[in-house]
This record gives sequence, C-alpha cells and structure tokens, in this order.
Amino acid sequence: MIVARTWLSIRVELVSGHGADLWPRPGRVFAAARSHSFAQFAAAIDLAFGRWDLAHLHLFTLSDGARVSPLDWWDGEAPDGTVDGHAIKLSRLQAGEQFAYVFDMGDDWAHLCTVAERRIDPLDELGEAPDRPVPYWGWGSLPDQHARRWDGDDGESPMPKRPARGLSDLPPILPWWGERRRG
Repeated sequence: MIVARTWLSIRVELVSGHGADLWPRPGRVFAAARSHSFAQFAAAIDLAFGRWDLAHLHLFTLSDGARVSPLDWWDGEAPDGTVDGHAIKLSRLQAGEQFAYVFDMGDDWAHLCTVAERRIDPLDELGEAPDRPVPYWGWGSLPDQHARRWDGDDGESPMPKRPARGLSDLPPILPWWGERRRG
C-alpha cells in the first residue's frame, strides 16, 4: 500500500484547565488523515491527554470563528452556528492554521492546535496508516481532568503519607517492591 504525504501533523498543547494556566504546556503531536472527522480528532486528543471521564461536551473553535462539535451531544442547545463534528472532516484545515479545542465546558480544558506546514506520510511516522488520528510525539506532565491528586481526593483532605520504606506497601511481585525486597 502506498500512502503519499497527505496526512496532517497537528500539534496540540494544553493551555489551561480547571482554573489554572499551565506552563510549560504539555503537548502531543498527532497524525491525522484529512478524511478523519473532528469528532474522531477530539476522541484522540481526549485519550492522549489522559481523560477517562468522556461524558463531557467539547468544542473546536476554528481560526475563522467557526465552531465544530457533535451536535447530538447538545440536546438542541449547541452554540449558534455550530456545525456537526461527526460530519466535518479535517480536510477543512489549512497548513499553518491554528485553532482551539475545549474539553469539558465547566472545567474548560483549553488546547491550542497548530497544523504543521508540511504534510506527513503515516507509514514513515507510524509504520502504518491507522483508522483514526493518533499521537506520535509528546511531552510534559498531564494533570488529572478533575484535579484529583490520589484516589479518593476530595480537594480538602491532606495528602496521604508516603510509606516510610519506599515501595513497602506494594505486593512483592517485582524484586524492588514489597516489605521484603528480593535480590
């Protein structure tokens, strides 16, 4: 199978969310076919940025002000002029174009997306041509989408104490885990 350099390379940086601006900004670079939809791209972004609670609205705002989101999620209350993210393809994007993506309209996880000047060949970058957009490069620490620092964090309780002896609280499955380290 021969695939020309027809895929987009899109840099996505997490700018802010949950009331905080992030610096340095964590990011991912995605390979995406021009035939992929904005809904598919949103799903790829959410997974690459460690989102597990996907029951939140999301919205792309393009450089010309156009808004893109899955209309069926809004129950008829999408912002005026919003077009359906399932129907609109990434072929709408131009080289060098910048646009925004916001996940969770309450916590406002805002991302800056930048289309690379040059297209890529997914076989060169990924070794295959996947059926959906995928990240192929990334950097930075990703915050939890609900700002939880540990399982059961209520936002007010003090952080749990770390075990006195490193990893002694873990079962001895690996040699450096457990109360009695092996080796």
